[in-house]
Amino acid sequence: MKKFARVFLTLVCVLLFTAAAGAETIKLGFNIPMTGDIPKVGEMAKQSAEMLKEQVNAKGGLDVGGKKYQLEFVYVDNETKPESAVNAALKLIEGEKVLAMVGPMGSGRAVPAGEVANNLKTVMLAPWSTNPKTTMDRPYVFRACFLDDFQGPVAAKFATNQLKAKTAAVLFDVAQDYSKGLSEFFKKSFEELHGAGAVVAYETFTTKDVDFSAQLTKIIKTKPDVLFTPQYYNEVPLIVRQARELGFKGPILGSDSWGSAELMGLCGDDCKGQYFVTHYAAAGAKGATKEFIDNFNAKYGQIPDDVGALTWDATNMALAAIQKMGALSGDLAKDRDGLRAALASMTGFEGITGTMSYDGKSGDPSKCAVIVKIDDAGEFTFHETVCP
Repeated sequence: MKKFARVFLTLVCVLLFTAAAGAETIKLGFNIPMTGDIPKVGEMAKQSAEMLKEQVNAKGGLDVGGKKYQLEFVYVDNETKPESAVNAALKLIEGEKVLAMVGPMGSGRAVPAGEVANNLKTVMLAPWSTNPKTTMDRPYVFRACFLDDFQGPVAAKFATNQLKAKTAAVLFDVAQDYSKGLSEFFKKSFEELHGAGAVVAYETFTTKDVDFSAQLTKIIKTKPDVLFTPQYYNEVPLIVRQARELGFKGPILGSDSWGSAELMGLCGDDCKGQYFVTHYAAAGAKGATKEFIDNFNAKYGQIPDDVGALTWDATNMALAAIQKMGALSGDLAKDRDGLRAALASMTGFEGITGTMSYDGKSGDPSKCAVIVKIDDAGEFTFHETVCP
């Protein structure tokens, strides 16, 4: 009996291995920053993607035209560097032969990687890149978020209407496409509302700077009603703290790059009471958004930030477009083209960060923004929704 049992178990293992080896898969690549300046962004993206993959595969896979496919996700670290993002894109598209690529996240990496993806005629879905250059004249590149030419005016109008600001100062990283572009859109919009010169200080720094005292001293001398700083979560605490230490008492307004799970651990009380423009508010979420948050928190022991939520939406949108294709031919070039066409005509996609539609002319969705307030408990609470 023992000998029979061993033979039986061996046979079962062989059969399972053979079935797994023969199972057809859909391979997606993720171009994310797992090291570098913003590793939390990569961590959240990967955790969100893994949770989705496990849920789909546990149900037997993705149904495409009545045929089930297991999902295979490949993650490549772009080190938060533009050149590494380009190399990661090449590795995923040419080396791993992925059907589509999710990411990069930040615009500084998404803009150059998008050029690679478009040239190689492979769909790229950027969850968190808001710079217009990411998708401009690139039919294979899409995003799951709003653009900075929308976000900038939203911030300017909020500063005007809610914060009662008549003058503003801006502090930004001149070396980052995201920060530079968003600052320009904010300045243009704010001065359209209040007249030329209403942005009384427009100060810059360079990536990895940690001392902003010279710029902040100049800013404080101009006595702005509000300070706008569209920086990443690792830089915001330094800027806010130094501004307070130097005597700035006014509101400090942020952008969607503030929306990291690590922000409050780094910033603490200094960031409480401040506002930022973003993609969704975790506190008080309902429906599918709350379900996603609860499942993520149960699995990973933390509340998902904007990157986690947008990665979930971007990946789900890619899967929905694959299903919309009706069938996969097995010819990678043909299937990549089919996926691009299916995604370009996607309308009414219900994501957890909002409803998204593409008009077939660009990879930019029509989508609303959310204003979040950081409350006294350090939670990102919903304040209002602003739509195009």
